[in-house]
Amino acid sequence: MSMKSSKLMFLCRGSSQSLHSGSLTSCNTGVCCSLDADKYENDPELEKIRRERNYSWMDIITICKDKLPNYEEKIKMFYEEHLHLDDEIRYILDGSGYFDVRDKEDQWIRIFMEKGDMITLPAGIYHRFTVDEKNYTKAMRLFVGEPVWTAYNRPADHFEARGQYVKFLAQTA
Repeated sequence: MSMKSSKLMFLCRGSSQSLHSGSLTSCNTGVCCSLDADKYENDPELEKIRRERNYSWMDIITICKDKLPNYEEKIKMFYEEHLHLDDEIRYILDGSGYFDVRDKEDQWIRIFMEKGDMITLPAGIYHRFTVDEKNYTKAMRLFVGEPVWTAYNRPADHFEARGQYVKFLAQTA
């Protein structure tokens, strides 16, 4: 497995467990640190990441039937293949779920996320999210500047962010 960090994906594993994906090698996934989700409110490592990557805004979302208004509608929306014009940064504080991302050959790669894991999906990458059988994920959402919540469902290849991402993929071939 490649441990080289890249624009494709920035992934911090909260534990030493392996990624639950057979083809992650093609992703150039960067393993960068271990975070302790139990102390996220006062974690110097999290503060360092936020400072270095300019994550100035954050909130917490709890994805479960009892906490998320319009749960069924939101779950369907999160699972619809889409991209964003800005990076998507998620830090799992509790529970677990899956991010699916497209590789260079446009095939799905499933990434199991659990407590302590942080992922940054670059602007322009097609992806989706789903909870696992526990139906519970509590995550910190981080942004550079003001949050932008707009998702563009596939096809969305006409956006500059998508073009830049595809160009990046071609350079890593």
